Amino acid sequence: MPQRPGSIPPTPQPLPGVGAIVAVGSGKGGVGKTTLAVNLALALAKLGHRTGLLDADVYGPNVPLMLGTSAQPRALGENRIEPLTVHGVKVISVGLLNPGDKPLIWRGPMLHSIIRQFLGSVEWGLLDYLIVDLPPGTGDVALSLIQTVPLTAAIVVSTPSDVSLQDARKAIEMFRQMKVDIAGMVENMSYFVCPHCQHEIDIFSRGGAEKTAREFGVEFLGSIQLDPEIRKSGDEGKPAVLEGEESPHAKALFEFARQVMSRVEEIKAQAPESVIQIQ
Repeated sequence: MPQRPGSIPPTPQPLPGVGAIVAVGSGKGGVGKTTLAVNLALALAKLGHRTGLLDADVYGPNVPLMLGTSAQPRALGENRIEPLTVHGVKVISVGLLNPGDKPLIWRGPMLHSIIRQFLGSVEWGLLDYLIVDLPPGTGDVALSLIQTVPLTAAIVVSTPSDVSLQDARKAIEMFRQMKVDIAGMVENMSYFVCPHCQHEIDIFSRGGAEKTAREFGVEFLGSIQLDPEIRKSGDEGKPAVLEGEESPHAKALFEFARQVMSRVEEIKAQAPESVIQIQ
């Protein structure tokens, strides 16, 4: 919620039972942020972790499409919501509450309210990881999330193009200004492998995110190739990681998930007092 000049921002309140809250953000749209957030959540579940996925991209809630579901969450008494469980992951999204093509017109206070509801009114239960898919940019939703709960870490998604990296740098600075630890950067659509000759083609350049990560002193979490099968599987509601780690289309996504796990554990070890211990 926008703050009046001189007012004190609300103090973030821990989410009981959740071990780590990890935001996935990007400086601009069109970089595959939601694809990576969905595959990250499913990969963590495949690796044996209790995982939730909060679709906070209220302007373009594509998580239901990518998970192949249109079911609606169930109300549990007054002001409580039961998230869906899809492929072993607990999920909540505006797209589940407002299915179809009808747009939602959001103002700042409404955005803050829906984020608070998704965090405080949803029965998440015990989770090792809650992955939050943020909308692109540095607007109200990210601010509301950071003001509502203490984030464990943030991930910045970018393609290697200069245009994307210019905005990714702003996302890094936003998280730093808000005192959120950055797990690292991941380079999506890093390269394309020709299916005929197996030659690697750098469609959007290559290595820009790794270079930017070094310049800003953040970890580089890996490169994900521009793979038509990853796009197709998301459009069909069957994300690539469901094929398992041996799938050539999912291998880099599982490596990315393991890098995230490692970084989150490092961050939690450095700030144990801010972490909720769960059984």
